[in-house]
Amino acid sequence: MNLNALDAVLAIPLFAAAVLAALPGYQLTAKLNVLASLLTFLAAISLFVIEPRSGDYLLVDDLNKVFIVLTTFVAFTTSVFSASYIGHEIEIGRLKPAYVRFYHAMYQVLMFAMNLALLANNIGLMWVAIEIATLTTVLMVGIYRTHEALEAAWKYFILGSVGIALALFGTILVYMAAKPVIGEGLYAMVWTVLVVHAAKFDPALLNVAFVFLLLGYGTKVGLAPLHAWLPDAHAEGPTPISAVLSGLLLNVALYALLRFKILLALNPAAIAPGPLMVTMGLISCVFAAFMLYRRRDIKRMFAYSSIEHMGIIVFAFGMGGPLANFAGLLHMTMHSLTKSAIFFAVGHIAQVKGTQKIADITGLTVSTPLLGWGLVLGVVAIAGLPPLGIFMSEFLVVSSTFARQPWLATILALGILIALGGLFLRLNTIAFGEPRGSTAPTHASYVPLFAHLAIVFVAGIYLPPTLVSGFQNVARLLG
Repeated sequence: MNLNALDAVLAIPLFAAAVLAALPGYQLTAKLNVLASLLTFLAAISLFVIEPRSGDYLLVDDLNKVFIVLTTFVAFTTSVFSASYIGHEIEIGRLKPAYVRFYHAMYQVLMFAMNLALLANNIGLMWVAIEIATLTTVLMVGIYRTHEALEAAWKYFILGSVGIALALFGTILVYMAAKPVIGEGLYAMVWTVLVVHAAKFDPALLNVAFVFLLLGYGTKVGLAPLHAWLPDAHAEGPTPISAVLSGLLLNVALYALLRFKILLALNPAAIAPGPLMVTMGLISCVFAAFMLYRRRDIKRMFAYSSIEHMGIIVFAFGMGGPLANFAGLLHMTMHSLTKSAIFFAVGHIAQVKGTQKIADITGLTVSTPLLGWGLVLGVVAIAGLPPLGIFMSEFLVVSSTFARQPWLATILALGILIALGGLFLRLNTIAFGEPRGSTAPTHASYVPLFAHLAIVFVAGIYLPPTLVSGFQNVARLLG
């Protein structure tokens, strides 16, 4: 069978990482990083012409096609933003040229690891890929080598390692539940084999496994109270990595969690995974909404916004059903596009102002109109105001929940409104009023920022029928 497109999605970033690690100079490696990311994205799109199929290690189905195309698209646009952002960091001496070769190579390794996690048909291989992604981002968060950056990287490493260890234990328990039914060896870890026999697995082992998997992968998703690494990693690492963390890596961990949720749903004697996910999602949403009011660092503020929105997404998938699952998929897509666009704007704003402190950033629409209004549009979108895409997805989540559990919908809506107030409270001083502080020159890349916002705006008004039918099909798969 022809798996050329599947091979390319994994081979291109891996080959590019090896080439970028060997090449000196920033200009060339930045362009090659963009080219490799573009080729990977084109290869991911071509997966749609491949019928769902699987081998012992890799899988292409309707669920991971959605994730892989979103991941490779945001990775491509982030590489375009990264080219101008990292160039400015070198010019001002914040980042040493010697580290840039390492940065671009690690960027492609991260893309490879995330793609492998999404395409893995083996639950052990998926765990390994997410572990590689974790270790790679740890190294990239600490690339500035400052005390704060190294502390953030160590915190991420420790908490991420605890999470991934819990996920490993949960994966082992799933294997133990499958072994008496399927037998020892590889096939007891192959996803497509597991779903066929899931109804025969020991429900007690599956129950314990899912608790560990929810805690383990939930740490990577950034769910409260497992979120402590996320604000520090966003604040101290390079902004392109903040965009990748919020827009992509959280989704990859969520994807792993959804796979195991499907497995549990196929076993009638196992616990329902939905209530656990609803609880953690709701706690994350409300907790992060209140925390937005206390942030003094602009990147930390949007890190807590990511925790809030991942809570909404996990809540939607926990509620389940065709409409809630559809809303969760749409919200995940819109959040990835919007939050990465916000970090594109924030990265250049921090370079222009020479600081990330909110108190020192005012009047952006006056001093730097394009960046200022870009940030305003991003915050309007992420706050869920009409007619942008997140309004549609949040409306679907709340309305589908209200029909089944009105009090849960009330708490969720309250969390969303509290977060909206916190974001606009800060946006008022950041974007409007008299400009304060220095305004350093920077060569900002506006195309990725406004391309993302344009997609989110169009999605709030019109969704192509092909996209709607694809999301509906995936929503049915999720149960």
